[in-house]
Amino acid sequence: MLELACKLILGYLAGSIVGSLVVGRLRGVDIRLLGSGNAGGTNALRTQGKGFALAVVLIDVLKAVLPILWLTGAALPGVPVDAAVSREAVAVVIGAGAVAGHVWPVFFGFRGGKGMATLVGAYAAIEAALLAPVLAGWVLVAVIGGYVGIATMSAAAVAPLWLAVTGQAGRPLFWFALLMAVFVAWTHRSNIARLRARTEHRMFRGLLGRRR
Repeated sequence: MLELACKLILGYLAGSIVGSLVVGRLRGVDIRLLGSGNAGGTNALRTQGKGFALAVVLIDVLKAVLPILWLTGAALPGVPVDAAVSREAVAVVIGAGAVAGHVWPVFFGFRGGKGMATLVGAYAAIEAALLAPVLAGWVLVAVIGGYVGIATMSAAAVAPLWLAVTGQAGRPLFWFALLMAVFVAWTHRSNIARLRARTEHRMFRGLLGRRR
């Protein structure tokens, strides 16, 4: 349990390095004061452009990938590797910490993004094959409906569904994916409210991909 607790904290600290806020400080902007007010890649793209958004997404993905790859099998000073805990369980704990850090970053007043890019990074590090159905789900829903929020929530929901359908429901990764699907829906609650009010921003107009 000590190993899990320590690595959860380290994952959280890595997750607290929010890409849009790091890059934004270099530019002298805080995107939480612009657009939707969210410190994620979509708002970065809308308010600062493609280059800024690409840097943001890269940071937000890698801050899950690197800690998981480095820490999962590593012994920390004074904290040995616990042979009773599966390495996949350790990896998902680090991933959960990174996602939580992105949403509630200690370095930026606990006001971060919605977590999906960091979750994608966690999947990339734990089981890269899971990215195919997740990204396919995002693209399909985004192209059909044009709403990034719905596409993101759908992509998060695809992961546990895919694991369950392929007979992997007992893995720590499955429970992590299920928890993250619920969590991502919660972080998008403002999008859900705007959808109900019919005021949600639509990036594309259906299959034609035309902006509103």
